[in-house]
Amino acid sequence: MVKMTPLDEGKMRQGLSKYQNPDITRKHVISVLNLYRNLQCEVDSFIFNDGSCKELFNLQGTIPVSYKGTCYNIPVCIWLMDTHPNNAPMCYVKPTADMKIKISMFVDHNGKIYLPYLHDWLPHSSDLLSLIQIMIVTFGEQPPVYAKQRQDTQSSSTPYPVQPFMHVLGNTGSGSRIPGSNFPPYLQNSQYTGKSNVYPPYMPTASSRFPYQGYGSYGGTASNYPTQGYSSFPYPSTTQPSPTIPGTAGGSGTITEEHIRASLLSAVEDKLRRRLKEQFSQLLAELETLRRTQQELTSGSDHLNILFDKLKREKAELEKNINILQDKEAELEKEISKLSDNQSIDVDEAVTTIAPLYKQMLNAFAEEAATEDAIYYLGEGLRCGIIDLDAFLKQVRQLSRRQFMLRALMQRCRQKAGLAG
Repeated sequence: MVKMTPLDEGKMRQGLSKYQNPDITRKHVISVLNLYRNLQCEVDSFIFNDGSCKELFNLQGTIPVSYKGTCYNIPVCIWLMDTHPNNAPMCYVKPTADMKIKISMFVDHNGKIYLPYLHDWLPHSSDLLSLIQIMIVTFGEQPPVYAKQRQDTQSSSTPYPVQPFMHVLGNTGSGSRIPGSNFPPYLQNSQYTGKSNVYPPYMPTASSRFPYQGYGSYGGTASNYPTQGYSSFPYPSTTQPSPTIPGTAGGSGTITEEHIRASLLSAVEDKLRRRLKEQFSQLLAELETLRRTQQELTSGSDHLNILFDKLKREKAELEKNINILQDKEAELEKEISKLSDNQSIDVDEAVTTIAPLYKQMLNAFAEEAATEDAIYYLGEGLRCGIIDLDAFLKQVRQLSRRQFMLRALMQRCRQKAGLAG
């Protein structure tokens, strides 16, 4: 057996290394351990009905259950199949030496837990945290354990230490916490006196033995599990003989018609409550689906509104560009019509500037280009022997000095105008 602290991630990963879905299983386990600190995870050998043995991961400890305004710690053990979450876990109540299992439609004499949530386990929506919360609600209505009578506890030969988990109730119906114990109290299996704080012994009836028609009984031991079909959990059949109730009329200790009637009413009430819980869970799931759908639709609507706004802006910009192009096209057609009429074009008016600075820069550029041409033709004259070398050097020196000044003027104008250098 390998024990580990509640959030020992390294050992947890090692224990889940042979599982089909280790990441999902570890996520479910961590969510449970973060909320229920009295549970701890272990890796232990598990024996199936066919005698095969397998190392499986399990959660052991206590879960808080509120019964009639008082919080009790119920000891449970949850075995996770290596196919988790494709198959439902196996759940057991593990009573201590001074406890006895209270058989009901949810717990059999071996402590095996039967719940509709386990029977209807869905791999993609069911999880351990919801399972434990349903256990808490169910055990809050029907506690799965009660305290042994004093003589039973003293005659017990169990090797485990007796540590009370729940509140001990005397015949007076008043509960008291055991001195020196840090555990919450638990229920005493005393006689049914009709007091609100004394829970009556279990009375099996025809309706409570088989709460769901069509499901058989399961009589395996605490370490036996079905080797396949983990998700099909039948509900238990309690075949123990009908107990006698002390303190009945005449002291005969037999069950009267009034007791049978009360038992039937209780069974019908439990069945209706279970059906209402199932319908309520189904409606909650449908409501959650509708809520997610609404969120998706709202998100899609916001995205469409953003796209519509973007399209409107692009359409406005496109219309603006179309108008500019139409104006330019009209201007070009006007100029083309002037050229076709052979009208004379004034070169100085062909290019106009919008500011004196731009005009100065334009004149400097034109003069610099003319200077460049003059230097070129002087070089051609020197090559052809039209002018001598001294005259060439003298003229080139003057033109180069002028060209330098013009280029400096253009650079200064561009800086003033904020144009690129």
